[in-house]
Amino acid sequence: MRKAAIAIALLATLAACGSREALRPAPGNSLPPKPAMAPTQPTTTDLLTPRPQERPERSEELLRQSEERRDDRFDLPPQ
Repeated sequence: MRKAAIAIALLATLAACGSREALRPAPGNSLPPKPAMAPTQPTTTDLLTPRPQERPERSEELLRQSEERRDDRFDLPPQ
């Protein structure tokens, strides 16, 4: 009986994940106010899309050749 209840709860949770509709503010709420210098009110999609500063591109700078390390006068053995 307990396994059946867990299975039903799991299926109900998975069924709820499948709903795909446009995001809207909760009833009684509105979108954030328009930024002062923005020409138009940003849409929900605009607000959810990360800008380059929020998600920078990865730098794929590979080490092309090995280089010898310079002597480090602070690299001392343990005492």
